[in-house]
Amino acid sequence: MLGAKKITLTMLFVAVFSFYAVISTHAASPPSQTVLNPAAPKKSLYPRIVIYTVAWCPHCRELKEYLTTRNIPFINRDVELEAAAMDDLMQKYKTYSVPVVVIGNDLEILKGFTSEQFEKAVVKVNAAGR
Repeated sequence: MLGAKKITLTMLFVAVFSFYAVISTHAASPPSQTVLNPAAPKKSLYPRIVIYTVAWCPHCRELKEYLTTRNIPFINRDVELEAAAMDDLMQKYKTYSVPVVVIGNDLEILKGFTSEQFEKAVVKVNAAGR
């Protein structure tokens, strides 16, 4: 009986010691996240891109998927959720339809989306110096 208690206590001691050894090992390891350096932002190959969309539009979804899968940074303005975006769409860009793609601070305005049209516009804006 006394031998069984010693074995149980020994096993408990080994388990607790192993647990603390694992915790201390993980606490000493360096963080696995990438450290960002805000002083040196990565320069984008793309100019500023603002898109005017709505959630239910299949062409808008195609545009967002295109930009996202290619890691192209963009600002999405949903005209149904943001009154100022709807005002810009109607007043500034003279349209009621979406998607509208604004490239390089109004240097190129695309009404509708095709990848070919988009890439041509980006090349044109980049050639003009953004």
